[in-house]
Amino acid sequence: MENKELLKKLNETNLLSLAFIGDAVHTLFVRRQILEAEGKMNNYHTQASKYCKAAAQAKAMKKLTPLLSEKEQTIVRRARNAKPHHQAKNATSADYNEATMFEALIGYLYLSDNHERLEQFLKLSISEE
Repeated sequence: MENKELLKKLNETNLLSLAFIGDAVHTLFVRRQILEAEGKMNNYHTQASKYCKAAAQAKAMKKLTPLLSEKEQTIVRRARNAKPHHQAKNATSADYNEATMFEALIGYLYLSDNHERLEQFLKLSISEE
């Protein structure tokens, strides 16, 4: 199934599906950045979790919000209203909700083949600014 077909299918169902894809894309991006930085092997997981935990994704979402197009705002708004089927373990409900919005946005950009925008947002998500 091509990305466009999958995106159409996911858009017609649940935004948590986009978040599922977005989480994987973001995690892979972070892991690749860490490997390229050539850190110590035993620190990979610790370094990655710094960017992949809900609080960090919530912070990234706050950074990205002013940059969103109308369509991206719609995706984020719909994701905010999505009801997850489980509770956050190591995050506040607010951070977990914001992280879900971030993941859905990343999933949407990935599946819509908007690689330039995706790369921009992924880089901003791990920047220290």
